[in-house]
Formats: sequence, C-alpha cells, structure tokens
Amino acid sequence: MNLPQLLEQLKNSPSFMENVTRWQVMPKREARFAPYPEGVDARIPAALEKHGVHKLYTHQAQAFAAAKRGEDLVVVTPTASGKTLCYNLPVLNEILHNEDARALYLFPTKALSADQVSELYELITLMDVDIKTFTYDGDTPGAARRAVRQAGHVVVTNPDMLHSGILPHHTKWVKLFENLKYIVIDEIHSYRGVFGSNLANVLRRLLRLCEFYGSHPQFILCSATIQNPKELAETLIGRPVTLVDDNGAPSGEKHVIFYNPPVVNQQLGIRKGVMPETRSIASMLVKNGVQTIVFGKSRLQVEVLTRQLKELVSDPLGYSGKVRGYRGGYLPSERREIEQGLRSGKIQAVVSTNALELGIDIGALEACVLCGYPGTIASTWQQSGRAGRRHGVSATFFVASSSAIDQFIVTHPDYFFSQSPENALLNPDNLYVLLNHFKCAAYELPFKDGEGLGNAAGAEEMLSYLEDASILRHVGDTFYWSAEDFPASELSLRTAMTENYLIIDITDPAHPRMVGEMDRFTVPMLLHENAIYMHEGQTYQVEKLDFDACKGYIRKVNVDYYTDADLNVSLSLLDIEKEEENASYGEVKVTALVKIFKKMRFDTGENLGFGPVRLPETDMHTTAMWMTLPDHIAARYEKDALQGGMLGISNLLRIVAPLYLMCSPRDIAVSYQVKCPFTDKPTLIIYDNCPGGVGLAEKAFRMRRTLLQHCLMLVSDCACPGGCPSCVGPVGEVGKRKNDGPKAA
Repeated sequence: MNLPQLLEQLKNSPSFMENVTRWQVMPKREARFAPYPEGVDARIPAALEKHGVHKLYTHQAQAFAAAKRGEDLVVVTPTASGKTLCYNLPVLNEILHNEDARALYLFPTKALSADQVSELYELITLMDVDIKTFTYDGDTPGAARRAVRQAGHVVVTNPDMLHSGILPHHTKWVKLFENLKYIVIDEIHSYRGVFGSNLANVLRRLLRLCEFYGSHPQFILCSATIQNPKELAETLIGRPVTLVDDNGAPSGEKHVIFYNPPVVNQQLGIRKGVMPETRSIASMLVKNGVQTIVFGKSRLQVEVLTRQLKELVSDPLGYSGKVRGYRGGYLPSERREIEQGLRSGKIQAVVSTNALELGIDIGALEACVLCGYPGTIASTWQQSGRAGRRHGVSATFFVASSSAIDQFIVTHPDYFFSQSPENALLNPDNLYVLLNHFKCAAYELPFKDGEGLGNAAGAEEMLSYLEDASILRHVGDTFYWSAEDFPASELSLRTAMTENYLIIDITDPAHPRMVGEMDRFTVPMLLHENAIYMHEGQTYQVEKLDFDACKGYIRKVNVDYYTDADLNVSLSLLDIEKEEENASYGEVKVTALVKIFKKMRFDTGENLGFGPVRLPETDMHTTAMWMTLPDHIAARYEKDALQGGMLGISNLLRIVAPLYLMCSPRDIAVSYQVKCPFTDKPTLIIYDNCPGGVGLAEKAFRMRRTLLQHCLMLVSDCACPGGCPSCVGPVGEVGKRKNDGPKAA
C-alpha cells in the first residue's frame, strides 16, 4: 500500500482519528524557474543538464546575481530546496574564470562536510575540469594536509578546525588567504548562543588575516527557516547582507498529523506511552513499504525504537538491515554507510536523534515520525522537512508525550501553526568570549596601535589588559604575543569538554573492535558497569569502564531489557562576588552524580529492578546569580503553592533570559529551591551552563529587575486563568496565596 492509500485508510479509521487533534494538509507547490543569469560559464549548465537540472529555481538565480554584484548574501529556503547550488554556482563560476581563486566552506558537522564535498565533486567530474576540492578536518591524514594547503581550490572544514588548525598556522595557508574569494557558511541557524558568538569572533580573526594577505572575500550564508535570518547573518559576519528568500523549489503535498495517545486511566489522566505509539505508527509505515525517518529525543529512545523496528523486519536468518539507527557516537564510516543506504533506498527506515536534522542528503523519504515535541517550532519544521524532499505526497506524524509542553502543543495546534519559528540569538561582544579571541588573534598576528578586531568595541582596553597580564608585550607601536602557551588549544568553541570515551566490543577477546564513542558527560548515564549499552538495536553489557584511560569495554548479550540511570544535580556555593538586596552573584560548583540505574523491559516498559552506579562525581565550576524571596512574602504561601510559584517563575526565566542575554537557551540553566542550602530561603538560581562561565549570569544579575518585569508581563498578557505552558511553562497553576485567587503568585 502506498502512502496516499495509507493516509486515506487512516482518515477512515475511527480508532486512529479519535486521537488526532489536527490533520493539516499543505498543498502541492509548483516550481518557479528563472533563466541562467548573465555571466554563468557555459560548462556549468552543460554539467547540470547531465545531472538532471535543466533550469534554475528563482532563489538560485537571485543568489548568483547577488554574488555576481559583489554582495554578501544569506539564502533562507526550506529543506531540500537546492540551497547547495546557491553557493556552488558562483564559486565554481569564479574558479573557472580564475584558476587561482579559492573558496572556504564551513559546515557545523563533519557529516555535513563529507556530504557536501561528494555533491560538489560529482558536479566537477561532470564538467571534466581540474578543480580540487578537499575536506580538512581532524580525520584528514597528515600526508594529505600539505596537498590541501597548496592545491585546494575549495577547502571544506568546520568552525573548530578553522579556529585551531588553520588560523594559528596561516603561514602554511598563504595560497588560500591571498586568493580567497568566497566564504560559504551553511546551516547558520545552528550557530546560536555561545557557539555562534565564538564563530563570529573566529570570522573576525579570519577577515583580519585576509586583509593582511590582501584578499577581500564575499560571504554566502544559508539557513533553514528562522525568524531573524538577516539579523543573525549580519551579526555573525559583521557586515550587511542581502536576503534571498524567494523560494522557487517545488514541494509535494504534505500532511502534518498531530496525534495524542489515548487515555488509559481516566481518573489519573494517564495516556499510553509515547514510545509504544511511535513504534505502532512507524511499524505501520514500514510494513507498507513507506521509507520513513523516526526522530527520538535521546540516544536511549533511538536505540530502543531501533531494536523494536528491527524485530519487525528481520528475515528468517535474523538480518534486519532495512532498519538502522543513527546518532552521535556511531563511527564516521558507519554513518556514511547509513546515509548512502538511505539515498539508494536499501534502508527503509532510520531512527535518529537530531543528528539528521541538518541538511545531509538522505534521499527521498516519504514519512517522518516525531517521538515527542522537539522543543522548538524551528526544529519541528526542520525535522519534518526530512520527508518529502522531492515530489509526491509526504506525511509527518507528531506523537505527543505526556509532558505538559507536548500536551499543550498537541491540544492547541493553532498555536503551533500560527507561530513563526524562533529567533536565533548570539552576542559576539560578550566580554569573556571576546577576550579569548583577542588572545588568539594576537598570537596569529601582532596588533598595531589603534587596530581592532573587526567591529568589536574596546580593543584598546583589551590589549592593555592582556599587556598587564604579561600575555602581550608592547614594543614601539605594536603588541606582540609573549606568553608560552597556544591560546586556540585552550578555547573550545562549543564550550563542551572535547574528551571522548572509546567503546570497545570484547565479545571476541582475540579480536576486540571499536564500535563507537561517547562524550564524558554522557558516560556516567549510559556506560557505567552493568549498563545495557545499545548500538543499532543490538544489546551489549558494559563489563568495565576504565575512567582514566577513557575506554568502556562491552560484551554482546541477548536480554529483553534496557537500563536507564538517574542523574542528580546539586549546587554548592564557592564564592560571593557581589551582593545586593535579595540578590547575589558569584561562583558555584555544579555536581552531577549518577547513583542508581533501573532495568526496563523492552515491550512493556515494566520496571524490573534497580542497581547501584559506583562512579565519581562530575564537577563543573561556573558563575551564577541567585535571587531570594523575602521572608514576609514567602510566609503568605503554603508550601505546595510556593513550590508551584517558584517552578512557574523559573520556567518564565528560561523563556525570557535568553532574549536579554543574547544566548541560546542551552547556554544557561535555571534552577529553583524552596530551601536553598546556601541562602536558607526560597531561591531562584541562573547559572552559565559551561565550565568557567562566559558572563551570562553576571549580566543576568545586572538585568534581574528587567527580567522579572518581562516575566510578569508574559503572565499578565496571557489569556489563561492560572498559568499554562504558553506562559509559565509545564506547570498546572502558578500557585495560590492563602485565601487568594488564581495568578496571585
């Protein structure tokens, strides 16, 4: 049964439709074409004809024309609309007319880099010209790096490699810097918060080196649909950009179906689990031969769903390669194999984390199933866009979990469909971020008096501070690097620890093999001893975790359960730097400790028992601000109401704080404690969610009254009687005062 027939059958099924809260049909959209603009080398259209591209979409032609005029531009169109050609066309055209011209492509992940290089290489092969395209990242062999530096017309890399592997060693890249014509940055919506702020400063350093070598490159940026693409692009590169958003690509008819699992206990309001219902819908699609992608919110969800779907399609010999899992931690070769299998149609279903949310070409999938709300409207549309990437009918099933935000979205579909995608925010002039990049820039090239770093303010003060700290030395009219260390190696753009643990399969002791890797913060949850580690649906037991050597040893087992650990996070005060009425700012230690794990049966989710986890605590020192509730106010509330009110305000701060701090929601953490150990009062805490902090909590301390006023405005303006997920987040009522009405808190 094909997808249109299956959708028609579901529409006529009362048992399915009674759980559907919205069935939105987006009509088919025809393509709008434009002729090749003047100045396109004749070899490019000829090669594209062989590739099946006979005309350009309107946005592709507009992007080429803007690039030809010498403008910086940002292209914003939906998934699978041919954005790649918007930058490949002007880049290849320039190199065909000037063989010394160079281009630098930046992608947020290695997977995306590899995917785009193969597409570009295919086009170059069809043109039969000598344009050399290379990927330069951590996986590039040492022997190949010299060739990339000397001969690469197009160098494809990621922000981390540009920051630590190219800019500090620019003297080896003279050919690139002297002839750089285009800088291409794809998926710019992923550069938000601290990561985006770091990248903006990396680009300032890049442009400073380009100026030194005498080149003046243009920028071509691409983004998925967000609310402020032009603003984000201009903040990222520090220059005005032309917005190209007239999407001319066709799209087939798309069905978006909101599905709320049925209630199984009316008195307690308990619904069927999101995973069994996701499995049921995905199984139906797979049984009917519909090529499907399922998005899970965690590694554990992905592995459990992968195992269950594999059991559905396995043949008598146990082969189940038609269903694959995909997530961070799989080896690069395995991920490439899965992507190729999806493009060729050999793989019928893939279960993924948001690792496949970015624009990796995975072919013409027909259906997408979301296991729970992805968290933002922008991510929901991005994941939904992975299905229906070509012509024909496609469908997205959003299966709601029992969490309050999922229930709000699924029961208020108009809210979802009427809201525009969220803003992407960053702040390149964050003092902490900026200071680190001034150090890196000074290491790369001495600063002359009066010279700055792009459009960053306060250069003179920064350089004087670094001189006072004996990091720079001022001789004549120039600041020289005088420290011994290598500054780029100490700065992680993503502010996450880069240390990874290797996962080694010792089922055959004579031939141990590496099957994956895991970041340090996830290890205590999923790789502790006696945990069931899952990879592509296969179950392994963790035999030993060598914490010092950063290795986990696993052995294949056949069990009918998986394990899930409980993470406890606690805060302790290290130092108070500033203290004002009912508010303080200082340093805290965030301690994460996994104490126990539970065993859960695959088919029913039944709890089969517990086990201890014996691992050391993971500590993070960071900066925080906290606000206490005065005693005379706290005394007016019952304990449950006080807890509800504190939870509601903390949820409001999670919404409001990123807007004023110009960061991503993941860059900060908001916590509340009805009796805080270091204040002994009801306390709200905002802390930087990265080691050392980057000044967000300090800024929140200075702006706390503005933040609270905005929170009050959100609650007051909301039409709900007592707090809802749209204003105070996933709590029922904000909390009532003794003898008072709703919204009193």
